[in-house]
Amino acid sequence: MRSRPGAFFRAWRVETTHREEQHISEPRINDRIRVPEVRLVGPNGEQVGIVRVEDALRLAQEADLDLVEVAPQARPPVCKLMDFGKFKYESDMKAREARRNQAHTVLKEIRLRLKIDPHDYGTKRGHVERFLRAGDKVKVMIMFRGREQSRPEMGYRLLQRMAADVAELGYIESNPKQDGRNMIMVIGPHKKKAEAKAEQRRKREDAESPSETSVDQTHVDDTVVNERPADQTPVDQTAGL
Repeated sequence: MRSRPGAFFRAWRVETTHREEQHISEPRINDRIRVPEVRLVGPNGEQVGIVRVEDALRLAQEADLDLVEVAPQARPPVCKLMDFGKFKYESDMKAREARRNQAHTVLKEIRLRLKIDPHDYGTKRGHVERFLRAGDKVKVMIMFRGREQSRPEMGYRLLQRMAADVAELGYIESNPKQDGRNMIMVIGPHKKKAEAKAEQRRKREDAESPSETSVDQTHVDDTVVNERPADQTPVDQTAGL
């Protein structure tokens, strides 16, 4: 079976483009810098000036560092003397930390009935507060049944009541609106997801690490209170009577 004439060329072109993208994603270093002169920056950020690339490579070799192109679009390109392996490791660690702290807001949903009893309402409100503390949005939905659809103002008042009860944790992001047999309102948190996660992590760490200083001080105080010198004799308060 013969392949189409341009199939091999297209595959070679895609592979070549992929390799070029991999090279572009990383800065050029040392011998890969193919320009006659560069604007050189020292390892501590000091400006060396415009030098020939051969002299910049020689300075990098004498300092046991790498010559890294940090601004290829400049004329001439800006290069810096640095430990490229250490720089790449620190960059990877920062990117990993950023991904770990990155959080996506989730839209939670709470459903209410128009004739909800006080106990169930308190339970639903607790769920809304918990979601808002975690930095998530909450979609509060009232489901109308039968003739309840003719009383949308009651559902509006119930949603406004819920928003007022959790006003310290969230705000009305989307006002109540009718959607068929349902009425929907979205409450957004005051704190962002990342801030909420950081606060929860800090509280968990504080709870797991008890204060050793206070324990030691209590032990010392108990020892002082219970201690009595061996040669001290109790004084008879009735001796002078």
